[in-house]
Amino acid sequence: MEGRAHNLPHVLRLLLGLVVLSTLMGLLMAGIAIPAIGAGGSATTSGVKAFNDLPSEFSVSPLAQQSKILTADNKLIANPYDENRIIVSLDKISPWMQKAQIAIEDSRFYEHGGLDVRGFTRAMVSNFSSGDVQGASTLTQQYVKITLQENALRRDDKEAAKAAVAKTYTRKLQELKYALDVERNYTKEQILAGYLNLVYYGDQAYGVEAAAQNYFGVSSSKLTLVQSALLAGIVQQPTKYNPVLNPKNSQARRNAVLDRMQALGMATAAEVAAAKKVPVANMLGNRKPPKGVCQRSSEPFFCAYMMEYLQKSPQMAVLGKTPAERLKNINQGGLVIKTTLDSKLQAATLKALTDAVPVGNKSNLGAASTVIEPGTGKVLAMAQATDFGDSQLNLNVDQRYGGSQYGYQFGSTAKTYALVAALESGMPLDGTIDAPSASPDDPHMFTRAEMKGRCNSDKDWEVENDYRSGGEMSLAKATAESINTAFGQLVIDTGCQKVYDTMNRMGVHQGDGKPIYNSVASITLGAGTMTPMTAAASYATLAARGKFCEPTPIASITTSNGKVIKVPPTTCKQVVRADVADGVNLLLQGPLSDRRGTAKGVWDVTKRPAAGKTGTTNNHNQSWFIGYTPQRAAAVWVGNVKVARANGQLLTLNGKCFNEYGCKRSVFGGTIAAPVWSKIMTAATRGLPVVRFTEPSAAVRNGNYVALPDLAGRSVEAATEALRAGGFSVRIGGRVDSPIREGRVASTNPSRRAPKGSTVTLLISNGNGSSATPTRTTEQPRTSIVTPPPVPDTTRPGKGKGKPPKPPGGNG
Repeated sequence: MEGRAHNLPHVLRLLLGLVVLSTLMGLLMAGIAIPAIGAGGSATTSGVKAFNDLPSEFSVSPLAQQSKILTADNKLIANPYDENRIIVSLDKISPWMQKAQIAIEDSRFYEHGGLDVRGFTRAMVSNFSSGDVQGASTLTQQYVKITLQENALRRDDKEAAKAAVAKTYTRKLQELKYALDVERNYTKEQILAGYLNLVYYGDQAYGVEAAAQNYFGVSSSKLTLVQSALLAGIVQQPTKYNPVLNPKNSQARRNAVLDRMQALGMATAAEVAAAKKVPVANMLGNRKPPKGVCQRSSEPFFCAYMMEYLQKSPQMAVLGKTPAERLKNINQGGLVIKTTLDSKLQAATLKALTDAVPVGNKSNLGAASTVIEPGTGKVLAMAQATDFGDSQLNLNVDQRYGGSQYGYQFGSTAKTYALVAALESGMPLDGTIDAPSASPDDPHMFTRAEMKGRCNSDKDWEVENDYRSGGEMSLAKATAESINTAFGQLVIDTGCQKVYDTMNRMGVHQGDGKPIYNSVASITLGAGTMTPMTAAASYATLAARGKFCEPTPIASITTSNGKVIKVPPTTCKQVVRADVADGVNLLLQGPLSDRRGTAKGVWDVTKRPAAGKTGTTNNHNQSWFIGYTPQRAAAVWVGNVKVARANGQLLTLNGKCFNEYGCKRSVFGGTIAAPVWSKIMTAATRGLPVVRFTEPSAAVRNGNYVALPDLAGRSVEAATEALRAGGFSVRIGGRVDSPIREGRVASTNPSRRAPKGSTVTLLISNGNGSSATPTRTTEQPRTSIVTPPPVPDTTRPGKGKGKPPKPPGGNG
């Protein structure tokens, strides 16, 4: 008797539970509200009222799913995600997988209406008898629970996510009521598809498609019996039954699923026996474990650029107010992001680079190239010859998009901006430059005095040419042969600030987004730094007849249901007069077409017009070519990937080997970068109509030059007064052989005409009476002697005294 009295509360609790259970069974299965009944007393009445008051309409929100980043021709680049999930329809899921999941989780799935009476009764009796809360949830109930949790997590509502899985009667009753609503409004096939796409299969795999690829390297449509049984078994306890972490537990659970399938007639005894013989360890040989989004991309560097661009570009404000908000929408929204990347051109660009610089080479060599469409800023290709696994540094782009802080010194590609500024200032296309003579062993020193007022320099500037050259020469010759001292003189005459402003207008900047250094060496000979993408976009300005466009990789963005997100166009602005750009385009054909051009032989401008400029930096440590046609612009950089210094200098490329181009004693812009550019541009223009550059206008051809008076025989004072009256500045040059009386003006430089306001040099007769070509004295070491170049490139910045220190960060 004492024992029975001791168990009385337990018996009463069990009887009360049975009363409530019997009421719920009939009414819940009918899908109607529960009326209050007297049998259970006030407790039952209040409980049933509480149930009636619970919400009944369940909203199935779209699942968080991977977005797609595609090429312009719809090839997959990457799937950004928070949860590794790929949504598939039920007909894309193996029948074995469907059977296995139903067998182990809800064998009467196709028979009930959201509530499995047998399982529910068993659980309720157990719960009332023990005071614990047990499961016995149907697939529909599980689907409701996980959906509620998923939606709460997407809202960043941690409390709601916790409540969605809490072990309480209230939560279970709400789950039941929602499950009934789901069963009324959705088919069994829709519910099963939703469940299989939603449930967590461990190892960062959400949904059956991601799980199949993660563990077995196959799509869910290809899952076999044994694979399906293993996956179905994981769901109950994703860590305990994870086959990677706990293969023994996983195998035991898999076998339990197989036994259940056999008992239900879903698989034969022979099929189950054969499946059980396969060790779990042997099933995972082809697995594709989840990696970083871009680590598993076909184009990892472009993928990394895209992920940064989508978060940080002002153009992407349509995806969210902050980078964090944008990333969430990208990772969870199932967006389709079509880029401007041309997959065929991308492959050709990478091949051209690796033909010169193999990935994984032991020489610290790297190469990078970006191809831009002039007039739109579309990024058509962006490749580099390095291993993403070794370093994820993007050599092509600015720091904000995954690149280096500074970029790379760009050598004599800087000379293009001096041409633009000179033509804008009125210099005619056939204008000449009084180039100081210099050679590798005999550099010319530009003094602080002659730069004062035109260039901000507190020291003299020493510049060398790669072969002996100097004297009066045309813009065309100076450009084709890339004569350093000629451009030094041109920049000083034009004004450093004018050239610097031109560079800024045309988009030149360091990798950190700041303007380049405004030293004369940076402005003239590329001692400043920029990235290949910046270089390509800047030169594309000339191809587009003066219109600069910010680079953009975005073609379109659509939502998971096909709605187009309106993306604002990239910023384009006319920054150079069209006729000035036409003039520069004519001059920049010289490096490719002139018999002494620094890129002679890499491109036939008669078949398809193209323009461009070589660049080689100090100590030959970097090789550049930036060139374009009217339809495409591309920059190619070859250099040291990592900062490797010898005696404070970046290591030279001289003597290194470049795959199919062989080993080079001396490396210039025309040695490696230009031939690589030619391959890339051939691919970039394949199939495009041949378009010729617009001919320069008469105004640009003639400039604003005015005729100079004939000053021969006049005194220095009279000649100076006449020139100043015409608005010119005057410089006294050296003494030259002339039949004119000693001390009088023999000639001027330039001799016939000069731009308004420019400097004219007076050459003074020494009275020797010779009619030979005048030469300057040693006090003014300039000469008209030109020795044929031993190497077809003179694109190095000056070195030695007066050269500004290299920007911090080197070529990193």
